[in-house]
Amino acid sequence: MMNENFLQFVWKYQLFEKQSLEIDGKSVEIIHQGTLNTDAGPDFFNAKIKIDETLWAGNVEIEIKSSNWYLHKHNDNEVFNNVVLQVVYINDNQNILNSKGIKVPTLKLNINENLIDKYKELEKSVNWIACQNDFNKVNEIKLRMWLSNILVERLQAKSNYILNKLKENKNDWAETFYQILARGFGFKINKEPFEWLANSLPQKIIAKQKNSIMQIESLLFGQAGFLTNELEISYFKELKNEYNFFQKKYSLKPLEKYLWKFLRLRPSNFPSIRIAQFANLIFKSNSLFSQIIEIEKIEDLKKIFDVKASEFWETHYTFEKESPNKRKKLGKQSIDIILINTIIPFLYVYGQSTDNQQIKDRAISFLENIKAENNKIIRYFIDMGVRADNAFYSQALIQLKNEYCEKKNCVNCAVGTEILHQEINRIKINT
Repeated sequence: MMNENFLQFVWKYQLFEKQSLEIDGKSVEIIHQGTLNTDAGPDFFNAKIKIDETLWAGNVEIEIKSSNWYLHKHNDNEVFNNVVLQVVYINDNQNILNSKGIKVPTLKLNINENLIDKYKELEKSVNWIACQNDFNKVNEIKLRMWLSNILVERLQAKSNYILNKLKENKNDWAETFYQILARGFGFKINKEPFEWLANSLPQKIIAKQKNSIMQIESLLFGQAGFLTNELEISYFKELKNEYNFFQKKYSLKPLEKYLWKFLRLRPSNFPSIRIAQFANLIFKSNSLFSQIIEIEKIEDLKKIFDVKASEFWETHYTFEKESPNKRKKLGKQSIDIILINTIIPFLYVYGQSTDNQQIKDRAISFLENIKAENNKIIRYFIDMGVRADNAFYSQALIQLKNEYCEKKNCVNCAVGTEILHQEINRIKINT
């Protein structure tokens, strides 16, 4: 089945037989194919098409069948009145009219079947990624340039979430940073409950208890819903007494404990441990947001997150059960994950929003100085012979897999388009 995205790709790169093009017996010359439109409306803007001796400037619409013009109701949409050419794979309707009743010229493309077969091969592939067998044919420089582009794309996508939070917080950067940082401490499994916790406990409240780790812990564990039962443990009782006071003072409404996920997590990743570590970070850090904005060395940034849970947690993973003695420090790999997924995107969006290129560049350089993630996606790419030198490239490879490979979005991927271009070159050589 022909895909419209593929047809757009063919038109964009002019990968069809261009000799003897004609419409209704009139010669056709494509002076400029136009610029791809990624929003609503015609597919290509500002094209220049010469039909016989007449030069037409306007938009181009791409359809699999010419009759789709009516199926998609373009004949009733004034936005399509500036379409000077409809480009199709199957011309099953010779009478295409716009909303003014003016006929729209229709050009049927002649596409080499080998190119179509190569595209279908990618579309139907059951490999881990569609182009797995051809991936290494792509020039290393082109691949690296593409990964650099989609790394920025990934940062932009993360920026959108941060900007929405900033809007909710009426442009309060410090409060937004506190909420996003909390989300980061939840990692993949508990990011939502952690963010809900921060939303329910404004920074200005927790800042008033800045000099007492016990009071910070009481607020966090209380709001998280961990202090609702009764335990004969002095530490637990002290936290609960403190929280009861703060709950009445600030009219706090805690989360339900069931929202937190413990199942299939290693004990060191339990939310109780992460909350205790988050409390320690708040306790030991002054003006954390301002401090992070000013840091220029990755080593100094990592030192900030060298935190541990308080003494009680050295012999516990939960309030209810004692465990062998072990310091519950935030591990090096966990620090890297927080920096990659939380701190660096925040720095990037802050630099972008304040028009500070230096901060944006610093965010990128931090990624270049952090080890690549060690996850399933990265291991697969490494097995294919792809280098992931640092977090810059591992983040880009994750973006490639999730946003292009998983969606079979080959015609919008530099790797996929290069493979298809190579097929065109092979066809030319063989003919």
